[in-house]
Amino acid sequence: MHPPFSVLMSVYVQDTPAHFRQAVESVTLKQTLPPAEVVLVVDGPLTPELETTVRDLAREIPVLKIIWLEKNTGLGNALRIGMEHVSNELVMRMDADDLSLPHRFERQVAYMQAHPECDILGGQIAEFVDTESDIVGKRIVPCENQAIYARLKGRCPFNHVSVALSRNSVLSAGNYRDWLFDEDYYLWVRMAENGCRFANLPEVLVHVRVGKDMYTRRGGWRYFVSEKKLQDYMLHCKMIAWPRYIFNVTARFAIQVALPHRIRGVFFRKLFRK
Repeated sequence: MHPPFSVLMSVYVQDTPAHFRQAVESVTLKQTLPPAEVVLVVDGPLTPELETTVRDLAREIPVLKIIWLEKNTGLGNALRIGMEHVSNELVMRMDADDLSLPHRFERQVAYMQAHPECDILGGQIAEFVDTESDIVGKRIVPCENQAIYARLKGRCPFNHVSVALSRNSVLSAGNYRDWLFDEDYYLWVRMAENGCRFANLPEVLVHVRVGKDMYTRRGGWRYFVSEKKLQDYMLHCKMIAWPRYIFNVTARFAIQVALPHRIRGVFFRKLFRK
């Protein structure tokens, strides 16, 4: 007998209705082990077509629980509100335009039942353009707790869209918070401060939809400033020391600010993807 679990999603005005429908169906109708509920936070006003899609899905899928926000608050705040409304201890994250593989929840629930000490369980992702068959890369993350902690000191050790979370552990760390581009990484750092146990499955759990310019967009001053502030926080809480801090900030400046967009894209594909 498996424990009931929730899925936490957010949708906002720039999401594509057709992609959103596919994402919701991938975590409900197409799962070998479906969730007890899907908590969907509607982050501000939507286009008429997207709002119609949300309301249609609510009629078609009874486990869909919708929270309507009057104004756009950003992903971190939307997920914070959603986490406060989920009914189950085990929570699966999902984005509004990606596709969870049919066995995803079955694999993650089985692992979490066998390892009750685990607070976050993620997995690998494959990135595609246009259609699922057009795989352009994979983001591979470490699987063991010690290796994940080591990766955390340099860059994000989880694929956010793939994670299963202990709700109590998330809330004990202060829940999701607003942090531009890095609301997930910021949460993982705070959970690590609390001594949480981490793991990733070695298999691909989610197919992630990317634009052809996705890698080149991971830069600019706003992106760098957000990540530098997170490094400041990690230094302040003594998760990293000054040598690591200097290396992390210098590397981020070189990649996110100094490199031209086209070269940044090549860099990400060659070094951070398989």
